[in-house]
Amino acid sequence: MFSARLFSSVILVLLALVSILIGGNILFLIQVIVSLLGLYEFYRATGVCNKGKKVNILEITGFLSLISYYLGLYFHIQQFFFLYCMLVLLILMVLYVIYFPTYQFKQIAAAYFGIFYIGIMLSCIYLTRNLHNGIYIVWLIFLSSWISDTCAYCVGMLIGRHKLFPALSPKKSVEGAVGGILGSSFLAGLYAYFLGEKFIFHHNPVFICVIICAVGSMISQVGDLAASAVKRDYEIKDYGNLIPGHGGILDRFDSVIFTAPVIYLLASTLL
Repeated sequence: MFSARLFSSVILVLLALVSILIGGNILFLIQVIVSLLGLYEFYRATGVCNKGKKVNILEITGFLSLISYYLGLYFHIQQFFFLYCMLVLLILMVLYVIYFPTYQFKQIAAAYFGIFYIGIMLSCIYLTRNLHNGIYIVWLIFLSSWISDTCAYCVGMLIGRHKLFPALSPKKSVEGAVGGILGSSFLAGLYAYFLGEKFIFHHNPVFICVIICAVGSMISQVGDLAASAVKRDYEIKDYGNLIPGHGGILDRFDSVIFTAPVIYLLASTLL
């Protein structure tokens, strides 16, 4: 299990490294694929479409809505985002009425929620990469999510004594959570110390990056716990089995989903 997890982690890191360094259409395409796979897992987990059954009209609408959002992003027509939100909701409610009582309201709500929770929030990786000098800024997302996860896990294993949220994740500890924040902040400080002048126009880049990643780490842990809460509500262990040793796309990107928009907003404001 450990070897499979390690191998998968290396592949994921390499994929993220290559796609983000290249950016542009390659990153955009991978972003769309990851979002669609994540949405598929979410729909299966939340009962939008029951496991083993064919893709239904709700899933098709969700997938098409997500693709249309990314097309709008690609062609820089984000000014219609508010209209997009209303239109997608309207379409789903029309389907709810037409097919009633085939679908329950909680399925409609999950179909709508999944588009934003997964696709739109994850798209902030692409948006961050497209910022001025975003090729450097975008790594703060992974410093405050994947690195935070790793630091939290290591510190929790070594000195974790006090449970953080035992009802959601019995293995997570307060010490591990603090270790994740401190670890990601420290590495962000080092990152900014060596590369800060390349992408930050603030007089104190180290301090700014430490603050951004500290906040990002806290938010990433909320994202991790939120994903655990959804899994417990629906009584599943993992969202999928696509990534050996990790589970599904959402099991690996649960913290990134929350971190990406926060880093994008903070970077847009502070850097």
